[in-house]
Parts: sequence; C-alpha cells; structure tokens
Amino acid sequence: MSLPKIELHLHLEGAAPPAFIRGLAREKNIDISGIFAPDGSYAYTDFWHFLKVYEAATSVLTSPDDYRRLTLAVLEESAASGVVYSETFLSPDFCGGRDLGAWREYLHAIEEAAAEAERTMGVTLRAIVTPIRHFGPDKAKESALCAAETAGRFVVGFGLAGDEKTGRPRDFAWSFDMAREAGLRLTCHAGEWDGPDSIRAALGDLRVERIGHGVRAIEDLALVDELAEKGIVLECCPGSNIALGLYPGWRKHPIGELFHRGVKVTVSTDDPPFFHTTMTREYDRLAEAFDWDEGVFRTLARTALDAAFCDPDTRARIAKLLEPDHA
Repeated sequence: MSLPKIELHLHLEGAAPPAFIRGLAREKNIDISGIFAPDGSYAYTDFWHFLKVYEAATSVLTSPDDYRRLTLAVLEESAASGVVYSETFLSPDFCGGRDLGAWREYLHAIEEAAAEAERTMGVTLRAIVTPIRHFGPDKAKESALCAAETAGRFVVGFGLAGDEKTGRPRDFAWSFDMAREAGLRLTCHAGEWDGPDSIRAALGDLRVERIGHGVRAIEDLALVDELAEKGIVLECCPGSNIALGLYPGWRKHPIGELFHRGVKVTVSTDDPPFFHTTMTREYDRLAEAFDWDEGVFRTLARTALDAAFCDPDTRARIAKLLEPDHA
C-alpha cells in the first residue's frame, strides 16, 4: 500500500539490513557468520535467541561512522515503504558504552545522517533513548543521564526495551523520572512477552504515555477499556509478533480487536529484516486480514502522528504529507 506512513517503534540496529552487517563484519575481519541462515537472512530460534543474535549483529557497529552509515541504510529502506516520519530507539549501551562524551559523538553522526536522509529521501527521523532492560537498572541510569543531557529537537523520548521478564518496571522509575524532568516523552515495551499486568505496571510505575507492543492487553478486557478511555497509544508490531510465534497468523493478531474496541493502535515493524517485513508488507497483510481500507490506514497514520514525540512544527509539516492530495 503506497500511502504515506508513520512509524513509532523501530530499533535502529534491529533494522540493519543483513547485507550491511555482513559487509561491515568483512571490513573489520569479524566472524559473525553463525547468526545468518543459508539464504543470508538473520537466523534465530526464539525471542531470547533473537536477543543474542541482535547483540551479535550490533557488535560490528563500533564507531560513530558505522552508525552514520547504518542510519542512511535504514532510512533508505523506510523511505522505500513510504515512511515520512519515524522514531527510532537508540541505546547508549551500544553507542559508546553509556559514556556521555562518546554518546554525543555517536548521536551527532546519527543526526547528521538523518538530516541527509530528510533532504534526499523525504523521511524525518527522531530518536527515543532506550536502555536495555536485561542490562539492569544501574546501567539504565547512565543511559538516562545521556538522554537528559542530549534532549532536544532530535532526542525526543525515553523508553525501555529488552527482556520484559527481567526485573520490574518500578526498578527503572529513577531513570524515567530523570528523563521526564528533562522534558522527554515516555514509552515502554510491555505486554509482548509478559501479560497485561506488565502494561499496568508500566503505566502506573513509569507513567508512560505510549506502550511498545501492548497487544496482550487483549487478555484483560477491563484493561482494554482503560487504554481506550485514557487514550494510551499502542505501538503495535504485528509482523514481529507473528514471526516470533506470539500469534499464529495475521487474522489471529489482536490489533484488529483492539482497534474495534477503540484503543489507539499504530503500526510499526520493530526489527524489520529479522522478521522479513516492511511497513508496506505490514499494511498489505493487515488489509488482507481485517478488510481494512484506505480510510482505516489514514486513521492509523494520523493516530501515530498525534502520538509522535516530535515538536509541534515538525508535526504540522508531516501532517501536510498525510493529506490525500499528497499520497
């Protein structure tokens, strides 16, 4: 589907094309051949193995220039699917080991690439700083400091990713408080591999306004009603959930029921090459599964833009691109 698209849930390293990572590994004489399938795609067996493969792929990204090149490669793929605005998760854990000086260098390289992509490809990128949950709360505090010190036009949000079953959201409350005080908007992965209570904890303990994934809210209809009433936005990634075995197929994915029940859902790809997806494929498969027409997808894009963490001027500019005469 060729409509202009808004993506709110994209991990920068997880969006790296396999060929890009293989090429970088060759340049550096690093052997990571074990993370690829015979057809050249990423190979993993389940979510926890996926996390290890993800970190192995990320291990070849060792300099700001690597991230500059990565950002351009990722945004080229996004633009090819008609994405006009994207928010990507960036982890200081991977970008300079949470050292503030190094983080600034990595961020500068990423932001320069984003500016180039905006000029040449027409896609706007903003960043959400995201500690890795299974690295623990102490390292998250260091990432929060990096986020707070670089908050501004490009770094617009703060989140939490990684293994949902490690620790509790309230363990990270200090980091979220720091980010909030720095003016950053807040989201958190929840309700993917852990159940509805993880969503409640993220909302109650971290006071986030968006939930990454959040699809397991469907297991608690009282929570679904609460999400709808409070206007909490879910960053749904159906192709990711299906590829990882959370749901058996597109028609069984809860995004359709959540939308029907008035929850503000959006569509993203999460880690697209890992899950053999693109934003175009997500739209096409959802249209096929739920008989959604162009009007539904325009609603989803508008919901995503309204929930985006960018400044009002950027939002107004992107809104014009969503108007029918721009499609």
